[in-house]
Amino acid sequence: MKPFLDHLNEAQKAPVLHKDGPLMVIAGAGSGKTRVLTYRIAHLMHQDVDAFNILALTFTNKAAREMKKRIAELVGTSETKNLWMGTFHSVFARLLRYDGDKLGYPSNFTIYDTQDSQRLIASIIKEMGLDKDIYKYKQIQNRISSYKNSLITVKAYFQNPELMEADAMAKRPRLGDIYQEYVDRCFKSGAMDFDDLLLRTNELLTRFPDVLLKYQDRFRYILVDEYQDTNHSQYLIVKALSDRYQNICVVGDDAQSIYSFRGANITNILNFQRDYDDVAVYRLEQNYRSTKNIVNAANAIIAKNKNQLEKVVWTANDEGSKIKLHRSPTDAEEGRFVAGSIFENKMQQQLPNNHFAVLYRTNSQSRSIEDALRKRDIPYRIYGGLSFYQRKEIKDVLSYLRLVINPKDEEALKRVINFPARGIGQTTIDRLTVAANQYGKSIFEIIENLDKLDLKINSGTQRKLEDFVNMIKSFQIMNENADAFTLAEHVARKSGILLEFKKDGTPEGIARMENIEELLNGIKDFVEGQKELADAKGDLTEFLEDVALATDMDKDTSDDDRVALMTIHLAKGLEFPYVYIVGMEEDLFPSAMSMNTRSELEEERRLFYVALTRAEKQAYLTYTQNRYRWGKLIDAEPSRFLEEIDEKYIDNLTPVDNYRFKPLISSDIFGEVDKSRLRQQKPTNGTPPSTGRPSPDQLRKLRKIRPNLGEPSVRTQEDIPELSVGTKVNHTRFGKGEVIKLEGAGNDKKAEIRFERGDVKKLLLRFAKLEVLN
Repeated sequence: MKPFLDHLNEAQKAPVLHKDGPLMVIAGAGSGKTRVLTYRIAHLMHQDVDAFNILALTFTNKAAREMKKRIAELVGTSETKNLWMGTFHSVFARLLRYDGDKLGYPSNFTIYDTQDSQRLIASIIKEMGLDKDIYKYKQIQNRISSYKNSLITVKAYFQNPELMEADAMAKRPRLGDIYQEYVDRCFKSGAMDFDDLLLRTNELLTRFPDVLLKYQDRFRYILVDEYQDTNHSQYLIVKALSDRYQNICVVGDDAQSIYSFRGANITNILNFQRDYDDVAVYRLEQNYRSTKNIVNAANAIIAKNKNQLEKVVWTANDEGSKIKLHRSPTDAEEGRFVAGSIFENKMQQQLPNNHFAVLYRTNSQSRSIEDALRKRDIPYRIYGGLSFYQRKEIKDVLSYLRLVINPKDEEALKRVINFPARGIGQTTIDRLTVAANQYGKSIFEIIENLDKLDLKINSGTQRKLEDFVNMIKSFQIMNENADAFTLAEHVARKSGILLEFKKDGTPEGIARMENIEELLNGIKDFVEGQKELADAKGDLTEFLEDVALATDMDKDTSDDDRVALMTIHLAKGLEFPYVYIVGMEEDLFPSAMSMNTRSELEEERRLFYVALTRAEKQAYLTYTQNRYRWGKLIDAEPSRFLEEIDEKYIDNLTPVDNYRFKPLISSDIFGEVDKSRLRQQKPTNGTPPSTGRPSPDQLRKLRKIRPNLGEPSVRTQEDIPELSVGTKVNHTRFGKGEVIKLEGAGNDKKAEIRFERGDVKKLLLRFAKLEVLN
């Protein structure tokens, strides 16, 4: 037994030592599953299994890089280079580079990202003359994506009357035609989208048994991380590749299956033992990440799900603090509580910003959190926002580089043929597109043969088109000998893009220049990094593939000292000492769109389990009494998930002291009150007419019952605190400060206050929520 195995506990060691045959590792949150995968690969290599015969599949490039780094430390860098390890998409893109020609694709095929796919679909909808309000390109793209992940090809679609009828009922009877045209256009452009990387791999392995046999023989040991997140297409590829030797190891946790919306099928892990004979099952149940309170609370939550694999997660860590539960009147107040709590924890314990994460169910919830963090001068980073590679100027440069590799790439060509402006108008591009479709050629090929075609394009425009093609061809010649960085720098200058933004001169133009510089720096780093890999060249094709398959979560942010803001889906696989889960309300979490069936509700509960188990030391759960939704302030109800946590694990920071009746019917059914009629009523028995507002005495009495009654709180003359210049005060929203100026009198008395954060505010004292400190 190798010394490095001493770093494993007995539960982790067992699957590492299991060499042959199918095995499933059910790994609870924080139980060290990555360590098991890493050490299992290293141990196989120590058992004289050739690194070339090992295939390891992950869901992020970052996870693959971290695993490779750890394996290199255990067995040495040289052999580690020979492993086939990466995401499903990156590994099978590599496989298709080798054998995709059998399906008619060039080895230098372009990989379309979501934006490229949507642009192409939008073009097809326009060319077909369809109503873009009915045929919404994003919805169509999602539909086609789900078809591909379910292996519903164009042919299968037209053989399925139920699918066609469903689309006809949705008033989209031409969806199949759009699907057909989209597939044809991608093929003609020598391009695959993300879903094609899996669909075409399935096609390759099914159509060509010799290719399947070659890769079965090559990948004698297969390891799959996060198996519960695999979709049907991924499942079939893994099943086919592992069928011959059946040395397959899958690691996952059914309690963390949260991606059904993008095709993940939890039955893949639940039914694994039915798919293979004599499956060895191992359980990793010790959580090394979180405190006992967090682990026990999470167990209590997930126990409510009926459909799950048996396991009992436990931890030897400290008891830890109870989970903090906080109620806020509104979402703005919720943001202020979160920012204030982060600020307080930071100051008291001298913690960096990156020890904190704020998790939410939907991206729209980030606004109030961002506002509050900015006001506290707490730096933050939003994950899942606009990717660096999706910025306009970066896409422009990348489109030129894509054309160098694959001049048939029509989406790249349309993007840059007239950027920077070179006098090639939209009418010309439309004529070229029609001709390309008519002759079954790419637009680039049409331009190359303009002298043989009568397209009614004037001679001046023809010269500009020819100049463009010649420029791309000159880049292609340079690409034969230059590395990716040298070529990219040359393209950025010769294409005129750098000069275009330099002429701009605005702050936005300068920022775009800096982004292009950062892109070039990134390409330089990539070229240097590729030198470490055994079969890498560091050329443009490798770089473009790396960019196309990159995700927001693949970035190295270890040196980025910012609070992390992200949806819970993006947080999976991450961990933070302090985690704030906001918006714990019915119809928000669980989502109103995910409560139609038990399976949907159970996935929402798994999502909450994932959120809670991201926390190492302290978890905060927050909810509001009222929240703005679609511009309206609505009553909010605490999430049912809060009731599923035993009270012994909870420290309620805002206990509900008073009963608050929640009406069973909406006041909207009674219509608006006719206030004009109220004004016409005459007082009786000498009673003064009602102003509709409680008297000061009534307000004082009511506030004893409902402290939040009346916003803003109005003070009577005797309630207004006595202030003078230099008085120290505390404000519920702005914090501590000092009065620097007073003006006005009576109900109009104002105080100018400098707060500790540096803000100076002028407050009307009869409304201000001030507490005198000295």
